Amino acid sequence: MHHFKMKNGTLFAEDVNVKELARQYGTPLYVYSTATLTRHFQAFDSAFNAVEHLTCYSVKANSNLAVLRLLAGLGAGMDIVSGGELYRALLAGVPAERIVYSGVGKKPAEIAQALSAGILMFNVESVQELVRINEVAQQLGKTARVSFRINPDVDPKTHPYISTGMKKNKFGLSIDSALDAYAMARDLPGIDPVGMDCHIGSQLTTIEPFLEALDKLLAFYEKLKAMNLNIRYLDLGGGLGIPYDEEEPPHPKEFGAALTKAIDGLPLKIVLEPGRVIVGNAGILVTEVLYTKQTATKTFVIVDAAMNDLIRPSLYGSFHRIEEVTPQGRAALDVDVVGPICESGDFLAKDRQLPEVRQGELLAVYSAGAYGFTMSSNYNTRTRAAEILVDGDKAIVARRRETYESLVANEI
Repeated sequence: MHHFKMKNGTLFAEDVNVKELARQYGTPLYVYSTATLTRHFQAFDSAFNAVEHLTCYSVKANSNLAVLRLLAGLGAGMDIVSGGELYRALLAGVPAERIVYSGVGKKPAEIAQALSAGILMFNVESVQELVRINEVAQQLGKTARVSFRINPDVDPKTHPYISTGMKKNKFGLSIDSALDAYAMARDLPGIDPVGMDCHIGSQLTTIEPFLEALDKLLAFYEKLKAMNLNIRYLDLGGGLGIPYDEEEPPHPKEFGAALTKAIDGLPLKIVLEPGRVIVGNAGILVTEVLYTKQTATKTFVIVDAAMNDLIRPSLYGSFHRIEEVTPQGRAALDVDVVGPICESGDFLAKDRQLPEVRQGELLAVYSAGAYGFTMSSNYNTRTRAAEILVDGDKAIVARRRETYESLVANEI
């Protein structure tokens, strides 16, 4: 459920007129709903109330400080993958002990930054990374809490670019090699192996892959207990999908019930890393129709949002629902919705049935709250969009639109 609804013939974000937002702040424009973010986080987090758990929001999905502050206030921890994301999380008021650090390429300075902050744990993805964390921890006189990201070789049945838990993926350690890595970690002076971690992919629309991975991890846990390792955390990552089109992903309650049953009686605190399921449907991208163009084979709707603003359709072939901000009731046409970027791959929709739209009218691209602005760029020297956070009848500028001056400020 989200809080973008038609009222009196125009789209509203909660109690704010989207057309007025576009008039005041320009387009392209990201608009997020506080009520939707709150509802989604609480629905997810409460699904696991029967077990001791920590919900660490995946910062990469949407890293706007206003969004992070909101979620932190609701009790969220953070899942980070860079020093920059750690900086953002701490700046947003997230306690360091609620932060877990994932990612395959942590630099020494980033490791030191996280150790100095006192994060909960590192999710380690290679033996060389383990050695480096140990070295940095000893230099700082600290002990690094770690879990190993275990690759359970489970097919998540999702897009190959966002599948992360199979043998061919770059992430994690195989179960076979992970056992030796834990033995090594146990003997390193700067390391405290406290957890197990896995993340099998993104935009999953069934819980079966989660449960298959969980079975493998729990069997592995028994081996770690036999090695006298005190494993206290089980990090199951994120990846629960959302409806972009006709997908019917399970409710978090379904996952919560299955997880509660599976770990009954085990002294494990569950760590969860949701991203898309919290923010995906909490945001829209508003764009203006610049031109329409008819060729011998195609009707193009040329808008001012492009692949640099929302790359998912170009990168993954992803579907995002697109609707008029102020529906005019015209007949539908088969169109491609494209942007101004000088690439044939610059599109928001292809072969889409949309009502006829005209120059100056507005379109809303739905489910744009996750991996929208965070994956945007300045390609073609385009300024990145402004971000607005709506709360009831108030609109907060969560990020000002970039200027040409800001684009070149770091250049010589």
